[in-house]
Amino acid sequence: MSIGRQAGMLYIVPTPVGNLEDMTFRAIKVLQDADLILAEDTRTSSVLLKHYDIHGRLESHHKFNEHKTAAIIKERILSGLNVALISDAGTPGISDPGFLLVRTCVEEGIEVQTLPGATAFVPALVSSGFPCDRFCFEGFLPVKKGRQTHLQGLAAEHRTMIFYESPYRLVKTLTQFSEVFGPERQCSVSREISKKFEEHRRGTLSELVEWFTAHEPKGEIVIVLSGAPEVKPAKKSYREEHGLD
Repeated sequence: MSIGRQAGMLYIVPTPVGNLEDMTFRAIKVLQDADLILAEDTRTSSVLLKHYDIHGRLESHHKFNEHKTAAIIKERILSGLNVALISDAGTPGISDPGFLLVRTCVEEGIEVQTLPGATAFVPALVSSGFPCDRFCFEGFLPVKKGRQTHLQGLAAEHRTMIFYESPYRLVKTLTQFSEVFGPERQCSVSREISKKFEEHRRGTLSELVEWFTAHEPKGEIVIVLSGAPEVKPAKKSYREEHGLD
């Protein structure tokens, strides 16, 4: 569909995962200029907006209402409104609401601009010390149905793997990882990224299960798991290479 000049834009705006000072200058300006700000939780986002003296119109857009509101927001953008979408923390669409609205706007031909900015898994990955050139982001695992099947499908994954987890399920998840990937697999658990009590705990899965069983985890959790070691094929002998055997 061809969009006229009067159509607005959708901005995807990352917000700090911890320290409020992690906001970019551009993100602040976009939020100040937006006709409408969509927030996952308006109470949480109000703290950030007040900190930066942003007083734009604020409405909720979360996983429980996004199917209903996506089409409505699309029409409002087509009518000329510039809309900014934020989540409680990090980049919308990454384990947060946002995908459905972006897809709806893209299908309608509306311009979508995603600002670069905070997301929890990048600092956790880099701080882990594991290879960063190739990795797979798994986000939150299924809580019950399909969880074990999903993990078994990753058993031979050679890339570094990244997961989000609740502190209340961390020990259980690490225990399951130990059963599937082996107790000696190297792992890094990051919590409270960019906050006062940021911590990165590294070790084998068995060591981390023991640590977090004795020390109750708190805060937002990112698990970075090393990939399965790649087994190089055995070098052929001279006779095998030349078909002499």
